[in-house]
Amino acid sequence: MSHPPSKPVAYFCLGLSMTMVGCYVALTKPLVAAIPVFLLAWLRFGIAAVAMAPWLRKTGVEVPMTRQTRGLLFLESFFGNFLFTLCMITGVSLTSAVSAGVIMAAIPAAVAVFSWIFLKEKANARTWWAIALAVAGIALLALAPGHPGAHGADADSSSLSTEGSRSLIGHLLLVAAVLCEASYAVIGKKLTAALPPKRITAIINLWGLALSTPMGIYMALQFDFAAVASGMWWLLLLYALAASMWTVWLWMTGLRTVPASQSGIFTVLLPVSAALTGVLLLGESLQPLQLLALGIALASVLVATVPVPGRAASVPAAK
Repeated sequence: MSHPPSKPVAYFCLGLSMTMVGCYVALTKPLVAAIPVFLLAWLRFGIAAVAMAPWLRKTGVEVPMTRQTRGLLFLESFFGNFLFTLCMITGVSLTSAVSAGVIMAAIPAAVAVFSWIFLKEKANARTWWAIALAVAGIALLALAPGHPGAHGADADSSSLSTEGSRSLIGHLLLVAAVLCEASYAVIGKKLTAALPPKRITAIINLWGLALSTPMGIYMALQFDFAAVASGMWWLLLLYALAASMWTVWLWMTGLRTVPASQSGIFTVLLPVSAALTGVLLLGESLQPLQLLALGIALASVLVATVPVPGRAASVPAAK
């Protein structure tokens, strides 16, 4: 494999990955209104599989995959692609956007805890302060009126409008989505030690295609494709490449250098970019409380990444 990127480049990759996810979350609202979720997921994985076919080739310096690595690839796709989407969409449909935002704000902390348990990474005090700021910022954003964002590539606007429902099942599903996202970050860190980012991205996309195919075919047989506007197909192509290819590759590239516990801080950029995309491109308003929340959330990234003069500011490398 090639050498891991430098820390600034790795930070950039992680930040750009989560920023892109937040952008396409906001911009694919028309897609999920026009195409059923399971069919949309199947088409997404299928388009990306064609685009990433060259990435499946084994490089000359790559060691043979072990049984453990194959198992981790399946789990990465199952938790990060398949199960996360189901838990998030269903959970939001049973509870409110406010509750979803507050619960999903726990992702950075969950990633840090999972990294400590499974990777034996020890986050320093600065990282924990950054996690606290991330949680506080996104919780405040969720509690602010008119919060537009949602975490999940396939979530739709109707499922996010049920703020009056706060069922226990919905809350538990959202907690499960948080755990899926934390698992995605931790498993990804282990995979980057064995495989190059492009191969990881292509293989977990194939697993996503396999998992979504049964329901995808079922929905396709009942769907009127002619009713979808031509512009939606271009948007679908952009969504597929961004969701399954570009953002995953960027994330895996960054994880080669940055400990998983620290990488979780960058998930704060997802709801932040979703909110800003809603304001800048979809005509949604930004209230003062929301602006404060975004500032606090972005401060968490600076706390975690900007070096302190005279001492090392990074989290110790993963074992």
